[in-house]
Amino acid sequence: MATAAADTDAEVQADFFPMVRQYRSGRVERFMNMAPLPASADPATGVVSKDVVVDPATGVWARLFLPPGTPPGKKLPVVVYYHGGAYVVGSAADPFTHNYLNALAAEAGVLAVAPEYRLAPEHPLPAAYDDSWEALKWVTSHAAGGGGGAEPWLAEHGDLSRLFLAGASAGGTIAHVVAARAGGLGVRARGLLVVHPYFSGAADIGDEGAAGKERKARADAFWRFLYPGSPGLDDPLSNPFSEAAGGSAARVAADRVLVCVAEKDDLRDRGVWYYESLKASGYPGEVELLESRGEGHVFYCINPRCDKAREMQERVLSFLRK
Repeated sequence: MATAAADTDAEVQADFFPMVRQYRSGRVERFMNMAPLPASADPATGVVSKDVVVDPATGVWARLFLPPGTPPGKKLPVVVYYHGGAYVVGSAADPFTHNYLNALAAEAGVLAVAPEYRLAPEHPLPAAYDDSWEALKWVTSHAAGGGGGAEPWLAEHGDLSRLFLAGASAGGTIAHVVAARAGGLGVRARGLLVVHPYFSGAADIGDEGAAGKERKARADAFWRFLYPGSPGLDDPLSNPFSEAAGGSAARVAADRVLVCVAEKDDLRDRGVWYYESLKASGYPGEVELLESRGEGHVFYCINPRCDKAREMQERVLSFLRK
């Protein structure tokens, strides 16, 4: 029996290196996870962060970031930011997200909220979307004070009339999906920031055809690994402009959208496709595109002091201040 158990723990069931590998025993091996950072007072920016439970039933929580020197009662714009990681790695507490939001909160003067959603494959999609939606509902419940269970920073400092939704990579895709649903809550954001988004689709666009059928087949296999039972890459959670999406993209409940892409990112063409498709969808707001030349996926987190990261940050700050 021990030998059989050992065999299943060594036998690979699904291999999507360099992101994740799953064994027949159910064991999951992640290759790009970084050690989490604790919530703290950041010595570089003065931003203070803390972790708050959003949903005790699922364990979903969020990390909040408050700018330095915020006086009592001062109301701030609220940025709800969803981390990336292809739905299998990443965290609101990973160094990329934590450090980026420290800088954003300090420079933009915003109260940032980074929800922690459950990861696949232990929690297959749509769990990440469900958790992200619940987190947004939790944040927006503070528009009327939040009641007796209100989170103190959100209740005292959050100005939900100046709400922004944002995310990077898979988090950018999540940000779009929750923005498209937010109108049903009676919620409207000032802006939607979609950075290096992880969209796909069954039909090739850009250089996807030249990349070959093997790459598309792997993308489809990975999506089905994330979301067993999904119809594939034209699932509305992967392709917001598919027939199955029913025109939901036009209902994005945000006044403006800024889409950021990077020239050397494999997801660059899908980001431009999202920008162009959203403009053509009937969405009535303003849609902007920023392309960072010579840079790759989430470069601004990897090298936040480079010139292109500074250029992107200035564009994001301008977007948040409008």
